[in-house]
Amino acid sequence: MINSLKALVIIPTYNELDNVQKLIPFILERYPDINILIVDDNSPDGTADYIAQLGKNDSRVKLIKRESKMGLGTAYVEGFKFMLRNGYDVAIQMDADYSHDPNEIENFLNKIKDYDLVIGSRYIDGVRVINWPIRRLLLSYFANLYTRIITGMPIKDATGGFKCFKRKVLESVNLDKIRSNGYSFQIEMNFIAWKKKFRIIEIPIVFVERTQGSSKMSKKIVYEAIFMVWKLRIKGLLGFYK
Repeated sequence: MINSLKALVIIPTYNELDNVQKLIPFILERYPDINILIVDDNSPDGTADYIAQLGKNDSRVKLIKRESKMGLGTAYVEGFKFMLRNGYDVAIQMDADYSHDPNEIENFLNKIKDYDLVIGSRYIDGVRVINWPIRRLLLSYFANLYTRIITGMPIKDATGGFKCFKRKVLESVNLDKIRSNGYSFQIEMNFIAWKKKFRIIEIPIVFVERTQGSSKMSKKIVYEAIFMVWKLRIKGLLGFYK
């Protein structure tokens, strides 16, 4: 086990069968001591059925199957609660679509021993994004700049979803009050950890746009993030996160 940490990889899914059929076996072989939790939003393509079958043959594979499509943020919240209930030391959150390289998991686990939150960053050491149209790249880059300016949070990639949390960070968060999704969920969790003075570090990753399935980005997700940063700034000034 890397650094003797009991680690859980949390992966939300909706219609990710083709991706998880490659990703999950790869992680299991590459990291024999790591457990995987799939939080599936009742995918019609059979993602949950595949994971359930894997779990019968390998106790490292866990499944939470939800009744409907409920969103990324609530999926991670359920995963974090599972992690806390079951005695894991760290939670790694990542996407199912290979936009997050599973080979990087080892780097997260090596770095987390000295920090409380490790963020995989697309925007340190240059711009590390592959296959995004320039419009999408500019939107993401300037959304992160906007977030830094409004919140004061010194994180270059506050909207990224490849991260590793120590248990004590998640224990300090009232997960029942987290309602955000998408970009705003990532920003909110980072902001709370920063305000609570946990040790945070960004490490460079290469983000590769998905080649299968469809992006879950929408205007609603973007607008939610725009307003979330002001909400966080106000709450921070009022001392909500001490």
